[in-house]
Amino acid sequence: HERVYRFIRKHVRAGRQVYIVCSLVGAPDTIPNEKKTVTEYTSRLQTEIFPDLRVGCVHGKMKSSEKERIMAAFAAGTLDILVSTTVIEVGVNVPRASLMIVEDADRFGLSQLHQLRGRVGRGSHRSYCVLISHNPSEIAQQRAQIMAESQDGFYIAEQDLKLRGPGDI
Repeated sequence: HERVYRFIRKHVRAGRQVYIVCSLVGAPDTIPNEKKTVTEYTSRLQTEIFPDLRVGCVHGKMKSSEKERIMAAFAAGTLDILVSTTVIEVGVNVPRASLMIVEDADRFGLSQLHQLRGRVGRGSHRSYCVLISHNPSEIAQQRAQIMAESQDGFYIAEQDLKLRGPGDI
């Protein structure tokens, strides 16, 4: 994470913005395996890691008006880092956002990761999506490889179906 934090700082110093996506909203004491939660991680980033940067938080359990206010602040450039759940998956256009960090990436489907990474790269600057997973399984490695190799959403969805199966109705 130290390397990732340096990369975040480099982007912010260059006048760009950063998304950090977490899969969970809840309190950290109720989450197994120390998965990162939006609320806990935002607090840690604000107080310990980036106290000099402007860090905001948005998730689906917030009131719509509060979510809209925070998203508008990020879009206007008054926040450097936005920590969120997948509520930013669609409908957000922030050209200055050039970096996305996805924590616990193994908790997301590949199509969802593809949608998320579409939030960066909308401006003229080179953009990056960093997927962080502490899952050592072979399937987790295959999933990361698929994401690294392709930008084709149909191919990614097909590979996700092959790896995870169709599920139950």
